[in-house]
Order: sequence, then structure tokens, then C-alpha cells
Amino acid sequence: MEENTPKQNQLNIELPEEIAEGLYSNLAIITHSNQEFVIDFIRIMPGIPKAKVKSRIVLSPQHAKRLLGALQENINKFESLHGPIKKEDGFEGIPLNFGGPVPKA
Repeated sequence: MEENTPKQNQLNIELPEEIAEGLYSNLAIITHSNQEFVIDFIRIMPGIPKAKVKSRIVLSPQHAKRLLGALQENINKFESLHGPIKKEDGFEGIPLNFGGPVPKA
């Protein structure tokens, strides 16, 4: 049997170059219905009160729960290597100015 032949129950996943570059997001908004979870990934910029959704992922409730578990497992691994991830205290709402100066035209 050839080594390049995929084994049974093996999934061959392709990652196109433009997707491999990734998109930066500093805000995620999660909504759900009885059939699906929707995660919108957004990039907001300092001092700009308008932002666009950069990517939207739609998941079944079962896949959303698997994602939650996978994220928790990876966060635990990260923290075991690098220490606890610090959460900002008192964060409420969307930070439109990031604490810096507001740009003027």
C-alpha cells in the first residue's frame, strides 16, 4: 500500500494560502437560535466608532459545545506553559478609544 494513500477515517484538510494568513479580531459577538450559534469576529480600531464583521462562523449547538471544550483545553495548555491569562477588571461594553488619544481630522 502506498504511503500517500489516506487511511480509512482520516480527513484530508486543505488550507488555502489566503485563509492561512488569518484575520485579526479583537471582538467577538456570539448569538444563537434554537438551531445554531453564530460567532461574528470583528476588528475595532482606536477612536473609530464603526467596525465591520471580518468573519462569521455558524455552528450547530453540538459543534459550539465541542469548540468550547477545545478552547478550554488549549487555554489550559497555554496557561500551564506561560502562566495565567490576565483578564481586564471592570471591562464593560466595547472600548472605542482603547485608552489612547482620539484622532482628529
